[in-house]
Amino acid sequence: MKEEHIFSMLVDNQPGVLSRIVGLFSGRGFNIESLNVAVTCEPNISRITIMTKANKPIVEQIEKQLNKLVNVIKIRDLTGPDSVKREMALICVNARPENKAEILRIVDIFRCKVVDVGTEHYTIEVTGDEGKMKAILSLLKHFGVKKIARTGIIALFREPK
Repeated sequence: MKEEHIFSMLVDNQPGVLSRIVGLFSGRGFNIESLNVAVTCEPNISRITIMTKANKPIVEQIEKQLNKLVNVIKIRDLTGPDSVKREMALICVNARPENKAEILRIVDIFRCKVVDVGTEHYTIEVTGDEGKMKAILSLLKHFGVKKIARTGIIALFREPK
């Protein structure tokens, strides 16, 4: 059975590294559900977070193949409760005058921000886990979601208490 798996990698911040990692996935027929890349505190190192759906033997194969790549410094499977996971989304929703107050209540309940206002729309910034994203989208859907941009999952290993 296919399950979600989140890989977090520290890699050399050099041209072509991301291309080689993505090529490894596509060349072996693995799909990437979400992908995030950004430089870390050290300018010569980037963190790549990839979410894929696969069964256990495939995940082990992916991890082994990624570890063989020269520019991969460290890789962790952050699936499970030992990691902190978040996603951010910008949601542009229809906001007719009769619905504006209700939309603002939803924004308040979910601790979101309205980052852009028009005569007939709000653009809302949401940060949270997958459950929060699904919940707010299901509530906003009946107002009419005009467009959405999502970051995909980012994750860090939870530090010991």
